[in-house]
This record gives sequence, C-alpha cells and structure tokens, in this order.
Amino acid sequence: MKYMWKTAAATFAIWFGLTSVVSADAVTGEEIVTLGEDLNPQQREELLQEMNVEEGTVDIITVSNDEEHQYLGDYIDASVIGTRALSSSKITMGESGSGIDVETNRITWVSEGMYANALITAGVEDADIYVTAPFDVSGTGALTGLIKAYEESTEEDIPEEQKQAANEELVKTAELGEEYGVEDATELMARIKEALAEEDVETEEDLRALIQRIAEELGMNLSDEELDGLVSLFERIRGLNIDWNQVRTQIDSIRTNIGDFVDSEEGQSVIQSVLDFFNRLLDTITGWFQSRSEES
Repeated sequence: MKYMWKTAAATFAIWFGLTSVVSADAVTGEEIVTLGEDLNPQQREELLQEMNVEEGTVDIITVSNDEEHQYLGDYIDASVIGTRALSSSKITMGESGSGIDVETNRITWVSEGMYANALITAGVEDADIYVTAPFDVSGTGALTGLIKAYEESTEEDIPEEQKQAANEELVKTAELGEEYGVEDATELMARIKEALAEEDVETEEDLRALIQRIAEELGMNLSDEELDGLVSLFERIRGLNIDWNQVRTQIDSIRTNIGDFVDSEEGQSVIQSVLDFFNRLLDTITGWFQSRSEES
C-alpha cells in the first residue's frame, strides 16, 4: 500500500505546524536511512532494497526499542510500542520551501499526516519521508528514527522538549482518530495550529475556548479529559521557540504542493479513489479549495 500524506487523504493537505531553531544545513537530495535495531539480516536487506538503498552508500542510523520507549512511554501504553524496534525509514532532504511529503508502507496506526505534523512540530522541514516495516506494525517508533536522522543531516540537536511535544502530538492525534476518525482528528489539530498562528491567544482559558470552538465546528464532542489533554499539549507547544512567520510559510508551501499534485493525472486518479470512501471528507476539502480560489 502506498499513500502520499498530502494527497491520499486530502485533509492532510492542511497539516502544517511549528518550526524550531534547528538550522537546515543539509544538502538537497541527501539521504539518511534509519533501521530498527531488531530487524534480522534478511529483513534488513529487504527493507534496504525496498527503499532503493545500497549498504554503504548512505548513512544508516539504528533505532532501539529503548529509545522508542524513552520518547513514547509517557504517552502510550507499552504494549502499543512493543518490545522490538522494527519500523524503518528514509529521509531525503528537499529544497527550501518544498514542504514535507510522507509515504508509508505496512504502517497501521500512524497516518502519513500524523507523521508530517509531528515532524514539523519537532522542527523538521523540507523533506521527503518514507516509513516502512517488514510486516504490519503500529509505526509509533518511526518518529524517533526520523528525528534522529534529521539531527544527523542538519548537524543540530533538536531540543528534548520539542521531541517530547512531537511524540505526544502523534499519540494524541492517533487516539482522537480512533474515537472520531482520522480525518476529523487531523483536521482538528490543523485548525488549532492555524488559529494559533493567526489569532491572539494569551491565556490558557483563551486556548481552551479556541480548542472547544474548533472541535464544535467539526462536530466533535470532546470529553473533559480529551479537552484537558489538548490544552496541556498546546500550552507546551506555545512555549516552544516558534517562528510564526515560518509557520505561515510552511502552510503556503504545503498547500502549493497539494494544488500541483491535484492538477496532475496521477492526482486525479488518487482523488477519485479516495472519493469512493470519503465523500464527506472530500466535500470539506472541496469547500476549502473553493475558498482559497476566491481569496486569490
């Protein structure tokens, strides 16, 4: 199975986020591969072939199960993380302003949009991402490897609080997706970030009211626990070192890329197949495109 986060489920087109102080000094086209530490030799070789990578031609970073638990253990049950590090990935650095593309294979719990949004929150930008595994896995541990790869590529350390926020965001979105559907969950997180980029939110109560309002607009009846969790998460995100002008730039670059793909023959084919399953979702996205057209 193959999905592009910015096309396969159109709601992911507006998943954008927060940038960090990480300086992207990586060379365009540079590739770094991450492999789960518990892959056996055959699985390792098969995944490298799947990613079209030859051993020795690119940097390879190993990710351990202990590292996965380190970043996810506070936010998700250990049984979901598992006892083996198997998720693997390839990150290819893109041109400035190109945005983030995520493609997955055999990843069952984390969507392309969830990866993209969490990566942007962690400070990752302008990269093509491929996430895979030897068989169906939740995919929770792949984010750890991708962040490590980006740090290696840029030769900069992403602050720990930024990594933690990204991982917490990934988990919360997945959990909301189970309750309300992936589309509404991703749309909720996207709209919250858009509002934070555009509106003056000064207090925790302002933030609570903002989240509640957006959830109601989407027809989501958040429980007190869910609302409290989102308020806590976005309070922490607001406390990060954020360049809000860069947030808007990231939004624009992602939306431009979406428009280019949608106009292509391949994009039309993908949209038609998605339409068969997600009529309500695509109605929302159609309205979004129409509004953007009127504004321009």
